[in-house]
Amino acid sequence: MEIRNIAIIAHVDHGKTTLTDALLRQTGAAGEGVTMDSNDLERERGITIYSKPAAVFYKDTKINIVDTPGHADFGSEVERVLRSIDSVLLIVDAQEGPMPQTRFVLKKSLELGLKPIVVINKIDKPAADPARCEEQVLELFLELGANDEQSDFTVVYAIGREGIAKKKLTNESTDLTPLLDTILEKVTPASSPEKTAMPLRLQPFNLGYDNFLGRLAIARVYEGVIKTGQTVFIKKPNGETRQGRVVKLFTFKGLQKVEAAEVVAGDIVMVAGLIDIFIGETVTDNAATEPLPAIAIDEPTITLNFLVNNSPFAGREGKFVTTRQIRERLERELEINVGLRVDFGAESSTASADAFKVSGRGELHIAILLENMRREGYEMQVSQPQVIFHEVDGQKQEPFEEVIVDTPVVYQGAIIERLGTRKFVIKDMRNHSESVRLVFEGPTRGLLGYRNQFVLDTKGEGILSSRFIEFRPYAGEIVKRAVGSMISMASGKALGFSLYNLQDRGVLYINPAVEVYEGMVIGNTSKGEEMAVNPTKGKQLTNMRASGSDEAITLIPPYELSIERGMEIMSEDEYLEITPMSVRLRKQHLTEQARNKAKR
Repeated sequence: MEIRNIAIIAHVDHGKTTLTDALLRQTGAAGEGVTMDSNDLERERGITIYSKPAAVFYKDTKINIVDTPGHADFGSEVERVLRSIDSVLLIVDAQEGPMPQTRFVLKKSLELGLKPIVVINKIDKPAADPARCEEQVLELFLELGANDEQSDFTVVYAIGREGIAKKKLTNESTDLTPLLDTILEKVTPASSPEKTAMPLRLQPFNLGYDNFLGRLAIARVYEGVIKTGQTVFIKKPNGETRQGRVVKLFTFKGLQKVEAAEVVAGDIVMVAGLIDIFIGETVTDNAATEPLPAIAIDEPTITLNFLVNNSPFAGREGKFVTTRQIRERLERELEINVGLRVDFGAESSTASADAFKVSGRGELHIAILLENMRREGYEMQVSQPQVIFHEVDGQKQEPFEEVIVDTPVVYQGAIIERLGTRKFVIKDMRNHSESVRLVFEGPTRGLLGYRNQFVLDTKGEGILSSRFIEFRPYAGEIVKRAVGSMISMASGKALGFSLYNLQDRGVLYINPAVEVYEGMVIGNTSKGEEMAVNPTKGKQLTNMRASGSDEAITLIPPYELSIERGMEIMSEDEYLEITPMSVRLRKQHLTEQARNKAKR
């Protein structure tokens, strides 16, 4: 049986997973309602976080499909997958055209010499313009230095949601057969008798974990045959060699793992038994075989401290609250989350002995880790995310991002002004009928904490996406936070009466009847200074009647904190306390006396 290996790449929300699900349904590999987004968080947020392989069978050919994330924060997932496949389906929204992440993933695939097949998706949208979209994609190919063969790409038009694909817009079609035929025609077969006859070489591009089998390597078999029970050599890129034994092998059928006795060159396999295997290492059956080239992974751009929760409410909700438990969980995460770095001996000015310095690819990358941990019953607190600076030839450098904003024309002034104060420079501006697309470049620091402001500035109608470009010279100081904190000076239950009086001073983060403690941040003050307040103060009750003193109180709904919101609005002297049931913001020093002392 012939094998074809493809990855599906695109910007977030352009329809990768929907199209993959439609391919699985059409080929009978999965039933109705089955989706590639199998993780709870992926289903809740409607985004792909982890790249996952699946396989469909069509005309006696096995097509391995790897669905990849569209968010820049999970870029390291995409990069590794691209090394292990033979072609990519680049999906572009017919209305939006190429977006920042389209550019990022396409650049990576062109550098690896892959020849993409372009799928222009969502051609049924009211404002879809497939011709303009195709032109923009060609411009992008040329801009990224595609060679003549790559620039002469095949285009397929699709409506992923309905499971329809066409080679020409005028064609009639009821299913995805044109797309499947294009894959068979354009993608080179991964398997051949010559490759199977060679010594074994396979390289993991992703890792999994099983409670019974331990660490699993998801790998592409480049050459040779791998068998269950075989003794193999694992080689690091520097040539260091150790031995291991294959306990079990799985291949993919639809979304299911199927146990196999042997797997031949060209297929994608899951190997159990190699307990210390790592991404980019080469597995071979001959100690003299050359290792495959290493897989490079992008550097993290932001860092923050994970600490043991030491607030007055510590240990009320969480099962795992100690330094050792948090450390073990982070060590487990490092096994499969390659974009993450953890420094277990965090000796920085702000870190204490029980702090771990965690670095990731962006706020979302860290927030997903925190969300997974709290769901498992962990309790911890984190410090404000900081950008990672580099020193190059004695010059301080910091990460820069490209930001693309699509917004109704009326809001463009506010956005340009806001991003201007955050050291962003406008690079391009394109007007469409009702909206405008603005392209900015500026430091990652300037973007931290901006997304919520952006939603307010555009009344929820704007789309903002960003991608990391490179490290550039330090851009200077940025003044961002114009609000101060409203800090509780008492412990107890917050009462509606006192919150009613406080809501005029700023935005509250809590509802009435929520328990608070001294030093907890319960809201912000619009004037910009810190304010200690008592949210537990009740109404003075007397037995005298007074007209008008009993009017109903109406509370404005609070700005409830989630992990991402908390990371965006917290200031440097605050911690975000995360427990299985609650997210609270607090001062590092809980009493006013301790805060004044720290300032001195």
